[in-house]
Amino acid sequence: MRCVIARFPFDLTKSGVLETMKGVKPEPVTGQSVIIGRRHYPVKQVGAVITRQDRRDFSAGEVLRSMAQLGFTCRTAPAPAPAPASTPAPTPASA
Repeated sequence: MRCVIARFPFDLTKSGVLETMKGVKPEPVTGQSVIIGRRHYPVKQVGAVITRQDRRDFSAGEVLRSMAQLGFTCRTAPAPAPAPASTPAPTPASA
């Protein structure tokens, strides 16, 4: 399948991506991720490995779209948990 990442066309296949990522140790996932095999990889790491480009040259969205089209499961960053509602401290009653 032809995918465009950072304005460059790539002919990617699911088996080709699996083979390329074989043996690559996943970095810690802090945001968006792609599940390849049984491992969760950060999107930017996958993009850098399969395109051999610098991570600053492409967006995570381009890689997510391409990986989803190939049939990989993609996860977006979890929404931040809402801050607990703070209740004002009781004030002493003035007499």
